Amino acid sequence: QAHSAGIEAHGLNPRAVQVMQEDGIDISSQKSKVIDPQLVKKADYLITLCGDAQDRCPAVLNPQAKKIHWDLADPAQAKGSEEAIQQVFRKTREDIKKRILDLKTQLKTK
Repeated sequence: QAHSAGIEAHGLNPRAVQVMQEDGIDISSQKSKVIDPQLVKKADYLITLCGDAQDRCPAVLNPQAKKIHWDLADPAQAKGSEEAIQQVFRKTREDIKKRILDLKTQLKTK
């Protein structure tokens, strides 16, 4: 079972909703939420996606959890035309998808 949360809640980015919908995934009802310390304590893996999250993740609550850091640029910080920004969101989506599939394969071989 996977859970998603952040160091801060920022609201759902409409561009993220759009590019996920392009891939057949509806996240429109999802909510941006802050990390629940109780979930951290129970986690087998803690995956951070940016340097700030890596630095501020409350991983000390669960020293046994395997920590993984995927150093991704925040697509919400992208600049340029709307199409250029959408491309950054798409690239980020594909990067995360590949990393999740790779992790899934690694876990199956354990």
